[in-house]
Amino acid sequence: MTQATALKILQTGANVFLTGEPGSGKTHTVNQYVRWLCEHGIEPAITASTGIAATHIGGMTIHSWSGIGVRRSISPYDLDTIASNARVAKRVGRASVLIIDEVSMLSAETLSMAEAVCRAVRRTRAPFGGLQVVLVGDFFQLPPIVSSGRVESSAARLGFGEDASSGTLAPFAFRSPAWRALEPVVCYLSEQHRQEDAIFLGLLSRVRSGAADARTHELLSARRTSDAQAPKELPRLFSHNVDVDRVNEERLTAIPGKARRFTMTARGPDVLTAALKRGCLSPETLSLKTGARVIFTKNKPDGSFVNGTLGEVEGFTDGGAPVVRTFNGRRIRAEPMEWTITDGMRVLAKIEQVPLRLAWAITVHKSQGMTLDAAVMDLSDAFEYGQGYVALSRVRALSGLHLLGLNDRALEIHPEVSDADRDFKLRSAEARKTFEPMSDAEQKLLAQNFIRIAGGEPGGGVSPKTKNIEPRGSTLDATLALLQKGKTIPEIATMRALAKSTILSHVSELHAAGRIGRAEVERIAPTHLKKMLPKIHAVFRELGGERLTPVFEKLRGVYSYDDLRLARMLME
Repeated sequence: MTQATALKILQTGANVFLTGEPGSGKTHTVNQYVRWLCEHGIEPAITASTGIAATHIGGMTIHSWSGIGVRRSISPYDLDTIASNARVAKRVGRASVLIIDEVSMLSAETLSMAEAVCRAVRRTRAPFGGLQVVLVGDFFQLPPIVSSGRVESSAARLGFGEDASSGTLAPFAFRSPAWRALEPVVCYLSEQHRQEDAIFLGLLSRVRSGAADARTHELLSARRTSDAQAPKELPRLFSHNVDVDRVNEERLTAIPGKARRFTMTARGPDVLTAALKRGCLSPETLSLKTGARVIFTKNKPDGSFVNGTLGEVEGFTDGGAPVVRTFNGRRIRAEPMEWTITDGMRVLAKIEQVPLRLAWAITVHKSQGMTLDAAVMDLSDAFEYGQGYVALSRVRALSGLHLLGLNDRALEIHPEVSDADRDFKLRSAEARKTFEPMSDAEQKLLAQNFIRIAGGEPGGGVSPKTKNIEPRGSTLDATLALLQKGKTIPEIATMRALAKSTILSHVSELHAAGRIGRAEVERIAPTHLKKMLPKIHAVFRELGGERLTPVFEKLRGVYSYDDLRLARMLME
């Protein structure tokens, strides 16, 4: 199926499982759909199965979004407690579309728990409470991590009954009763945008189908090399962290001179910032020297680098920022970037770090989602189904593969996934037969009906819920640029067609991030407020500055919440 057909199916409001081989454009298709939703006034809930995947898409884990946290099972009492949580109830209740990325790493039990929360909060027995659910992933990649032994199932207690095949839930999400109840349309993307090497594509297809034959081993053997002969400038992929840490530390230490250290900053509740740190590919303390091999860990909106861009530190600016020369010759100043957990347009927590990590070596697990021009791999200690396939499919061509070692497990694919994949392909073909002959007028009518049901605007872009939605970084940057030109809050609000309170929230975030200082806040503060700052600050000190409502009430509503936000920024 093409990306264009998958996008048309998504726009009808159907529940969808979007899958395909690595490089087939799953992320690109989801991003197109999110953009379309926002243009029509619908704000999707964007989640992922892991913290790493969540940082890639700028969302939160499905565990955090649904409120289930680290639970392995859920009781009716747990369900009532979660559904009574005001924040969970608000975000689940107001959602129309739920996107879950990297669903291959989500266990069946976790999917069932999240589904039950949606039904409880939205007070309907419709699957996921009637949300459109978009599941994204490839089950040939790394599987979910489950504890050993029998998994206690919540399915029966939550209204599904046990899995008839085993008496308990199987690990894979597609075995969940919640998945079956959802009955997603399967969109199996067939285009390839990463690998253009036909021979290599054939090799990957044979591994993927569990048919690694003599030709497969012959091609891989031809790419075998020794540690001494392997290109030193390329990243090395290992199965275990201990090997990665050893190689990176050895290589950095071998470079003469003192390392420069960059420390991650964090704002927000500890539990949320801790989740961001676990998911962030950049370390909390990043040590670099001129000559260090590095890899970018985040996508830059302007396309100058992506998660997976490789290079070498060639020096540092006067301000201390690393300057990286990529392997295709571009010079990039690596300024700190933010990773956030958001709830709609509200930032709940964020961390900031230079988007780099040492790249002489990385784990296969952390490489998932990356595209590498070339890499050195040691798969002699592969221990998990799909691990070898994930590693091999990171590179664009067979010529970019340098193999130090390979064990039998590296090419093994979970038999249950192979069986399910055949079914997914058949169901995708059926979906094509249904949707591709549909006229543009029919598809447009279905899309307009879905937009209305989801609370959007068929004309596009005028719903109060998502008016002027922009990527968080770009909307803050736009406000900052106008502030630096000397504009006031009312002027910026008028120029950007946004509410003054929205612009003030931008100012607050910019101030918290250290991107504007006290002088800038003083400039935009109204004169009447500046005169009364001592009085307001005295109340803040008495009551604390975490919540504005007690301060507002203590001052008998004389000062608006906007005034109080500015006053709080101007406290020493």
